[in-house]
Formats: sequence, C-alpha cells, structure tokens
Amino acid sequence: MGGKSKGEARISIPADCRIAEVGALHTQLRGALESSQIILDGGAVDRIDTAALQLLVVFQREAKQRERQLQWAGASAPLYDAASQLGLVEAMALPAKKPA
Repeated sequence: MGGKSKGEARISIPADCRIAEVGALHTQLRGALESSQIILDGGAVDRIDTAALQLLVVFQREAKQRERQLQWAGASAPLYDAASQLGLVEAMALPAKKPA
C-alpha cells in the first residue's frame, strides 16, 4: 500500500517486564512499527527476563529492517545489567550505563 507512516511512537517498558507482560508489550511494539520514529523508555524497569529481552532484540531488528528510527529515552540499571549479562547491549543499542 505504501502509505506514509505516522510520526512518533513512545513506549514505556513496564517496571516488571517478565514473560507475563511480554504479550502486552509485543502488542505495543507491533503498533509502534507503523511510526517513523520510535522511542523506548526503559528507565522504570526493575525486573526483566530473557523472554522480554529477546522480544526487544527482535523488535530492534524489525524496526531497522523497516527503516524506522529507534532510540532509547532511558535504560535502568537492571535493564542494562540483564542485557549485558546476555551480551545484548549492542544488539539492543542501549545507551551507556550511568554510574551509580
């Protein structure tokens, strides 16, 4: 159809971002792909599991494939640490961890 994409989508990742929340987050992320610019805010994340991290990595790849601009408004220490433990910081394009 080739229609013009919407402007900006902002998604706040929930504080408790584990497998039980992945379905709702997936729905939000899928809708955000219609926007030309996507902002993810992970600043409130207290808990995150591998399933949620996998979803975010796949979302990053899909956004890049669709030529969407994606940026992080923030990444909490738990989010950064979990991504770091799995070697996903670069794949997720997370901002640098702020010193405590």
